[in-house]
Amino acid sequence: MPTPAEFFEATKYMGIATLVMGGLTLLTFAFGWGFRFRLVGVTGFMGVLTVGCFGLSFQPLVRTTVPGAIPFQTVYDSGGAQVVIKVPDTVTDSQLDATLRQAATNLFNPSRLGPQNGQATIRARTILHEPGGRSHLLYLGQVQPVPNEATGEAVTVTLQPDALAQLPGHV
Repeated sequence: MPTPAEFFEATKYMGIATLVMGGLTLLTFAFGWGFRFRLVGVTGFMGVLTVGCFGLSFQPLVRTTVPGAIPFQTVYDSGGAQVVIKVPDTVTDSQLDATLRQAATNLFNPSRLGPQNGQATIRARTILHEPGGRSHLLYLGQVQPVPNEATGEAVTVTLQPDALAQLPGHV
């Protein structure tokens, strides 16, 4: 998959090609050639492609992998301040911490709006199935893009030890 630097490099070449096509389009209007209006469409489309490549050069398209993280599913995303991810009920404390950090790296971005205090939150949950067909959600922890002064990290991870203790096989 192309990197943002490669998209930026492609933007340069697309921009040059768009300018050349624009010059050719002006030339066709000057000489009154019959296909001049087709070249207007081609030039406009090349401009759109150039702007698209430029936009892709800002946001990385690759997902970051944090060692120790386990696969998760995003089950709720408001597009703003709230995201909920689902982890299996066999998760350990260290796996949950790494998974929340990975989710923060991949899901927090400058375009994500936060609530009044400007903080977005990613919460991790699992489903516990009880005998008799009942199930309930169990929130295990959360991460916020608040610098943690104690550790010096860019995010603050909060685990719920009482919730983790309810997991089957948790020590």
